[in-house]
Amino acid sequence: MKGESKRQRFIRVAEKRVQNAVDSIRKISQCSNRRMYEWDEKQLKTIWDALESELKKCKDSFRTEGEQTFRLS
Repeated sequence: MKGESKRQRFIRVAEKRVQNAVDSIRKISQCSNRRMYEWDEKQLKTIWDALESELKKCKDSFRTEGEQTFRLS
């Protein structure tokens, strides 16, 4: 929005995106209904690993300044 500060823009954008993420996680929770779906522990582990990995990447992006440098080790 015109005349909006970086802080105001962050709040506006972050609130919408976090709410969308929360809503999506709630939708995943609906898959826990055993009357409608069937799953195994391996599938659940794959889901949790994917979600945890993306959340870690998100957290790390707020901790680091600028681009990360390439390292082989």
